[in-house]
Amino acid sequence: MTKSELQAIAAEKLNRAIAPAISGFKPPEKLTVSEWADRKRKLSPESSAEVGSWRTSRTPYLKEPMDSFNDPKVRHIVIVASSQVGKSECINNLIGYIIDQDPGSILFIQPTTIDAKEYSKLRIAPMIRDTKCLKSKVSDPKSRDSANTILQKAYPGGILTMCGSTEAHALASKPIRYIFGDERDRWATSAGNEGDPWELATARQITFYNAKSVEVSTPTIKGASAIETAYADGTKERWKTRCPHCGKYSEITFENIRFDKEETVVGNDKTYKVFNIYYICPECGATSTEDEIKRQPSKWVAENPDAYEQHGTRSFWLSSWVSPWASWKSTILQYLKAIGNSRKMQVVYNTRFGLLWEDRGDLEDEDSVMARREQYPAELPDGVLCLTCGVDTQDDRLEYEVVGFGHFWESWGIAKGIIMGRPDLDETWERLDQVIDHVYKFQNGRGLKISCTFVDEGGHFTQDVRQRCRDRLGKKVFAIKGRGGDGIPYTTAPKKQKIVVKGKAIGQTWVYEIGVDAGKQLIFDNLRVQTPGGKYCHFPLRDDYGPAFFKGLLSERLVYKSGRKNPWVWEKIPGHERNEALDCRNYAQAAAKALSPDFDAIGKKFKASKESETPVVRKQPPAKKQRKKFYDDW
Repeated sequence: MTKSELQAIAAEKLNRAIAPAISGFKPPEKLTVSEWADRKRKLSPESSAEVGSWRTSRTPYLKEPMDSFNDPKVRHIVIVASSQVGKSECINNLIGYIIDQDPGSILFIQPTTIDAKEYSKLRIAPMIRDTKCLKSKVSDPKSRDSANTILQKAYPGGILTMCGSTEAHALASKPIRYIFGDERDRWATSAGNEGDPWELATARQITFYNAKSVEVSTPTIKGASAIETAYADGTKERWKTRCPHCGKYSEITFENIRFDKEETVVGNDKTYKVFNIYYICPECGATSTEDEIKRQPSKWVAENPDAYEQHGTRSFWLSSWVSPWASWKSTILQYLKAIGNSRKMQVVYNTRFGLLWEDRGDLEDEDSVMARREQYPAELPDGVLCLTCGVDTQDDRLEYEVVGFGHFWESWGIAKGIIMGRPDLDETWERLDQVIDHVYKFQNGRGLKISCTFVDEGGHFTQDVRQRCRDRLGKKVFAIKGRGGDGIPYTTAPKKQKIVVKGKAIGQTWVYEIGVDAGKQLIFDNLRVQTPGGKYCHFPLRDDYGPAFFKGLLSERLVYKSGRKNPWVWEKIPGHERNEALDCRNYAQAAAKALSPDFDAIGKKFKASKESETPVVRKQPPAKKQRKKFYDDW
């Protein structure tokens, strides 16, 4: 081998040896985040329905939020977004750009550590695996000396650390150039006892002149939303679309969407068919289809542009009306299915409309609800198919309400009363038996008895209530234990509980546990229904349904208490200390839910029975005339 050939081989070996080191001195390409993503980013099957190369043109509304990251004047970016608009991929593009183009340490905060681990496994790890330029820079997690773990990803020039919002030690130690916060509205209000997690995190950026922070979240509750506050401090930009008729730009909102629908009843459920969907321009009133609107030019319009110069903060707000994946029809159907259920409606507002949910307390006051009272033609109005009774136990009395239920959970107050007497006395329960055993009559004389009774075992007479309910199991009288708190199911299968008298177990009986908060929410949702039909609440025009009843029925409200794990709690309204009417209605409703009556089958049985009882009208011969007789009552 010649000398020159030996020199060439040596040079090649030297080049291979120093190439990794020299590559670190190579200046990054002058790319914006969107240009980097279009050129290098690969979408992974774990997190995207459209696998392959990223295309910013698919979601043009993300270009400006991503490229604002390259603006040296911008230090803080806020993105408020509904579901299915690509906000998570926007975050991933920013992180990928940092690793590949402008390295520095990143702190990425999720609501909880579990969320951080899930995001790392389902989004960050696949992105690194499938994006070639990232895979070459982040060490293989399988190598022995790897700095690549679930919650930490090392790369030349920095490290990506992921954690939950409660981890104060991770938020308040090392200096960090980049801070990312995902789902800000779900964060803990304090990291342990050390204060606001976002403030703790951003305090670590003080030494960096080129620090940047990004907050992203689906909106939640108006007045209690961290992302709402952050958005208000920024440029407050909205994505607006040009009208194909007048040329003016407007934001697409639900109030400007029109549609026709058909409603179909299947069992006890309603299904909908939606058609003729179109958009009305708020400027000129002209109509356009979804396809026409989504093909129009759109742009970001700032309401507070001064925030760019003053604070270096740009803030953006997006709804799913502009999403290429969420059709208007799917959003409208989700809305229709949520009508009458405030929890489901909040999800629609937050994740589809991209709106904050406002707990307006929009239920009318007791005088307005009492004004709905109507004259029943008999004890039972037509429409009632099932009767239940709810009993609230007090130390000196039992309070009860008998409630009728019909198709689609339309309800009727039937009887409200108070039985004075201690719950451990026979005569108190004998008077309750009269209520339970009574046959309630329709106008045609047909009768119904109470199908199930729920009696609250709380208070000082738990064992007495259990014993008396056991004696009445044949009448379907059950003791219940109310349990408050968010997420507790309204009704579950009953469990056998001991009956203890003077410290000795004398037997067992069935006891239901009911989620009283879920029941209250359902009652108040139903009271908001204004038109007779599904879920509407009827009340009779009688003294037992007077001012005291409605004051008790509307005695509580749902309020937001910050700093709690479950911040929404029910509390009594001042001046409404007596809530027995609400409790009785809650227990009667729970009894009906536990029964789960087949209203269709009951209705058909009623109809068949009514037809069989229709009398045959026979023509009578004319009556003979009789002379009048006069006599007194004696």
